[in-house]
Amino acid sequence: MFEPATEAKLADHCTLCVHRRGILTGQAGQYNHYVWDKSIPNVELSPLCSPNFRPGPPGEQAQVLSQNMDDLLKTSGCINFEDLCICPGKLSWVLHISLVCLDYDGNIMDACVLALVAALKNTCLPAVTVDEETGDIKTDPTTHTPLSVACCPVSTSFIVFDNNILLVDPTNEEEKLATGAVTVVAEGSNLVSIYKPGGTPLRDDQIEDCIDRALERSLEAARLIDDTLCSIDR
Repeated sequence: MFEPATEAKLADHCTLCVHRRGILTGQAGQYNHYVWDKSIPNVELSPLCSPNFRPGPPGEQAQVLSQNMDDLLKTSGCINFEDLCICPGKLSWVLHISLVCLDYDGNIMDACVLALVAALKNTCLPAVTVDEETGDIKTDPTTHTPLSVACCPVSTSFIVFDNNILLVDPTNEEEKLATGAVTVVAEGSNLVSIYKPGGTPLRDDQIEDCIDRALERSLEAARLIDDTLCSIDR
């Protein structure tokens, strides 16, 4: 069962998020964290979005992004894993998430997070009934419950020029010229995480500036996501 796709567009970069619902049976249904570990979000970077990528198995950048998305879901607490449980010890929902880059122009982390959060907020789980005698599982698509999303984490990426100048929402060309980068994930007025993949070290005042800007952008992005979802017919 597929949910409607959500699309995030930042400047010339575009990422599409599509996810498929499934029901996992057996003892794994009792341990929702284990269930989610079996459904790590998958980021696809194909030649369709940029000639920089080649066909075949996921490259290092795609694998790192997939792990970042998985870490984000766990550290932010936006999903209560207990909500995925249908019948403790027997059945649990599992979400297979695919983040497909349609047009790559840098700053893919921010676009992936926006698309992921919007997709989760747009997720509805149909009612499930289980026949105790036969064990048959039936779903009722006419009755559904929205997935409870506790918060709306938003990532904001910065790059460093000449060890001094900070630039937000970089393009692909700007990322190539940068001497360092940092991504700040915030939820409302709360800091969730800071990811810095090497490069030029930042001063304390630069880090504080990045955090302040990320917190401000988080509130604005969360409002935009909610306003957009309220305006569509689901």
